[in-house]
Amino acid sequence: MRMCSIASGSSGNCIYIGSDNTHLLVDTGISKKRIEAGLTHLDITGDDLDGILITHEHIDHIQGLGVFSRKYEVPVYATSGTIQGIKCAKSLGKLPEGLLHEVKADETFRLGDLDIHPFHISHDANEPAGYRIEHGEKAAAVATDLGTYDEYIVENLKNLNGIVLEANHDIHMLEVGPYPYPLKRRVMGDRGHLSNELSGRLLCDILHDDLGCVMLGHLSKENNYARLAYETVKLEVTMGDNPYYGEDLKMMVAERDQVSEIIRL
Repeated sequence: MRMCSIASGSSGNCIYIGSDNTHLLVDTGISKKRIEAGLTHLDITGDDLDGILITHEHIDHIQGLGVFSRKYEVPVYATSGTIQGIKCAKSLGKLPEGLLHEVKADETFRLGDLDIHPFHISHDANEPAGYRIEHGEKAAAVATDLGTYDEYIVENLKNLNGIVLEANHDIHMLEVGPYPYPLKRRVMGDRGHLSNELSGRLLCDILHDDLGCVMLGHLSKENNYARLAYETVKLEVTMGDNPYYGEDLKMMVAERDQVSEIIRL
């Protein structure tokens, strides 16, 4: 099982998760050209993809969906609310008939040799979802764009081998930064985004010996930077109620403009 960030940040998101036989994208929030370039790092093309999982309808998660779908006609999977949001996004243009497939949170479905489990997340979108993807005894998940977490989220993220986990902002940078006050409240709210500190605390609840890669994702360009996110999450783990130390983590930061290394789980 492989995991790779093609792009991750407040300006665009696209994650690859797959096996030797089944290839998925989670979100297409960048241009078709950038998605294609990212796939070349994985030695595959758009024609090799078995599905696109969409977390929600915000433009930084669906920007390239229209153009990419019209060229490659890859099946798209999303919740009912997200599908409605996609259909209302005029900038995407018309998607090919029959490509949109509804999935339900907490109901596992299968694509190729991968089992996909959507789960609810708290974000200001129609019906947002995270995704847990399993291949045999291996499991990976994408959990970004969640303003808060609870035991339900923790349960869906337990016993993973790899995760793309949101570390969107540093609270102090957000408070003193250029965003207008209503936007600051939105980002910090329960339906906004996970801060570096909360990301670290969530990680404390799901750490185990076989979590081989933590990829911090969806960093804000204005209110965070890679080193700060990395060190803050590391400190939260060291100080948190768990048997691990920050230096024990196999952790990296997903970049907004660069394809990550390919992680084999």
